[in-house]
Amino acid sequence: MGDIMKRDEMPSTTSLSKMGVSAVGYTAAGIFLGVLNAIAGGHWLPGLIVGGIVTLLGFGSFASKDPADKKAGLILTVAGALTVLSAIPIPFISGFSKVLLGFGVFGLLALGVINAIKFFRGLKQRS
Repeated sequence: MGDIMKRDEMPSTTSLSKMGVSAVGYTAAGIFLGVLNAIAGGHWLPGLIVGGIVTLLGFGSFASKDPADKKAGLILTVAGALTVLSAIPIPFISGFSKVLLGFGVFGLLALGVINAIKFFRGLKQRS
């Protein structure tokens, strides 16, 4: 009996596409942050180099006029800075920044899964 839905209850194509893009973006960002965490967990020199490059890329995004680019730039800058701090061989600072990177990986992957579930539920409702 619940097969028939009102037109306004069905998710729009725009909202479905935003959920799909968000799912892919969050998942990719979580994987990228996990790779940064792994690089920082190895030898200190690659962690410093890669973290510095990511931080500079983040600063470069601040030059854009688009607010979404500025937000992405802030996230990249923080991820790069945490990678640099994780690579520095100071026990408390590197340990704390690795924990923060781990929470970031978990949070981004969780957001990716949640948005993917919403996307597939919305597709199921539309069919």
